[in-house]
Amino acid sequence: MSDACCGGEDTTPDGTAGELLISRDEPGTPWWRDPTLVIPLLSGVALLLGHLAHPAFFWVGLALGGSTFIPQSVRRFITGSGGGRLGIGLLMTVSAIGSVALGYVGEAAALAFLFSIAEALEEKAMARARAGLRSLVSLIPETVTVRRGTAPETIGITELVAGDTVIVRPGERVPTDGTVSRGEGSLDTSAVTGESIPVNVGPGDAAPAGSIAVGSPLEVHADAPGTDNSLTTIVSLVTRAQAEKGARARMADRVARPLVPGVLIIAVAVAAIGSLLGDPSVWIERALIVLVAASPCALAIAVPVTVISAIGAASRFGVIIKSGAAFERFGAVDRIAFDKTGTLTRNTPTVVCTDGSGETLVLAAAVEQHSTHPLAGAILRATENRALPEALDVEEIAGHGMRARVAGRLVTVGSPRFVDPGDMAPRIDELESAGTTVVVVRVDDAPVGIIGIIDPLRTESAETVEALRDMGLRVTMLTGDNSRTAAALARDAGITDVRAELLPEDKARAVTGRGWAMVGDGINDAPALASADIGIAMGATGTDAAIESADIAFTGHSLTLLPGAIRHARRGHSIMNQNIALALAVITVLPPLALTGVLGLATIVFIHEAAEIVIIANGLRAARTGKKGEPTPRVVPVPDESSPSGSPGRESRTAGDCSCCADE
Repeated sequence: MSDACCGGEDTTPDGTAGELLISRDEPGTPWWRDPTLVIPLLSGVALLLGHLAHPAFFWVGLALGGSTFIPQSVRRFITGSGGGRLGIGLLMTVSAIGSVALGYVGEAAALAFLFSIAEALEEKAMARARAGLRSLVSLIPETVTVRRGTAPETIGITELVAGDTVIVRPGERVPTDGTVSRGEGSLDTSAVTGESIPVNVGPGDAAPAGSIAVGSPLEVHADAPGTDNSLTTIVSLVTRAQAEKGARARMADRVARPLVPGVLIIAVAVAAIGSLLGDPSVWIERALIVLVAASPCALAIAVPVTVISAIGAASRFGVIIKSGAAFERFGAVDRIAFDKTGTLTRNTPTVVCTDGSGETLVLAAAVEQHSTHPLAGAILRATENRALPEALDVEEIAGHGMRARVAGRLVTVGSPRFVDPGDMAPRIDELESAGTTVVVVRVDDAPVGIIGIIDPLRTESAETVEALRDMGLRVTMLTGDNSRTAAALARDAGITDVRAELLPEDKARAVTGRGWAMVGDGINDAPALASADIGIAMGATGTDAAIESADIAFTGHSLTLLPGAIRHARRGHSIMNQNIALALAVITVLPPLALTGVLGLATIVFIHEAAEIVIIANGLRAARTGKKGEPTPRVVPVPDESSPSGSPGRESRTAGDCSCCADE
């Protein structure tokens, strides 16, 4: 039985606890075969028989219950393996031994039973809360079929390396992140992203780790090793999050650490002073009762059991929370800022017009092929059938654009705020007023053309913004795009607070302060994600910089996860406050009652351990992803671009008002 909850040894993701969290070999054990639960239960049976049959059974109950914590507590005290701290187990040990010495064997047996069963239930609660991680690990198959020569062969998952061709048959899971190289079919990604409708895939499409092939076999080019992919990263992040403690957990530690030696000192003082002034047996007994009454075990577990339950539950519906501290801050968010491109929009920008020199698009693509920005992807898709010249000395200026040398010429590609458009400025004003994003291409010192790009608003953006407002949150759009394009999209999304033409550092300053959450996915969002109280990185398409800077990452791409995730965090926040209040009430109210003799040892033990069980049960409620009357966080699949839009008025206005589109 661990004393960790009560000031014992710490565990970290790099140690045994971390390994336990991600082990795939933890099948559920029936309770009657689990000694951590059976021994405390037998102790309770013996305690009952002691009252009903013969007092000798009290000794049996004491021995069984005490065996779960007394040996470890004494060993840690003697060897100092508890990190120099005195654990609650030691308090319980002293109380049990003292009770026996005073002839209260029945009370000692009750203390041993209730403490051992509370510890066992806490351990079970933690195991249940971590079950979501084991289910994620189980999504990765232990063996895979690869084609390394002419014939397929089966290898272990640890032998799979980037570059292998994996054969995924219908019903089998994709073992690592990859790209479909051969075959057409569908992938069920519900277990990874929460998206309920299978995605049609073919050569060139992404195949995330853990997704299931549906309908037809696929050959997938492995982009990552079998032991280092998006799914293992998710498990690692959640494992780390469960080990890190938030502000409330640290508050509980700050109270519990001095309280344990303090209680011991107070108990000794009560026994010594009381013995000088009155009957020693009475005051020694009361000292032991005070020792039990002031034990802060309930306070020590009040937050961790809630945080672990909530973080594990969030990971199951596609929200990865990196730390307990982040979870606590998430529950206190009251303002939320969205990046525009790739967050509020579909992240499928399309080139709709090109004005200027005939080489404008090719030159832009030569430079932008080195960028991860969504607008760069639009330019590359528009030139996918053309040969691109080589770009040298490539430089990316976050929030502005890029420059490189192409065929000896300095080519600069960026927004009109970064690249002077010259006499094309009136045309740019016309396009931007129609909701089109414009990219200017300059060769050496002269602009040669402009490219008009439209990135349609996500179909769920307006629904999400409305839901957030209904929850009392203030919503802001932050973008480096021009104010006219930003205002057009913001109107459709239902956002009134729009801040446009921002540099990355401007976004970071805008969200600095308590209560701000920032949602983004690009490299230029990284400073804001790091500066905000809570940074949220969107989807698997987010850049590494964004994901590393964020406190929370969504494995799916739909914004409809956000309101449900915030409700989940607020509910966990409320549960933590309830647990802390109950724990503080216990250690505040019981010691005076014990000192004055109002409550005896058996009653104090019962109340104290019952409160601990209530706190554990309450903390486990945080594992629920929705409550009655509230929808479970969900993902609404984004329609295929070729299908009719869920918001035809919005898209027809954006595209129809761009006069250059008629020339395409």
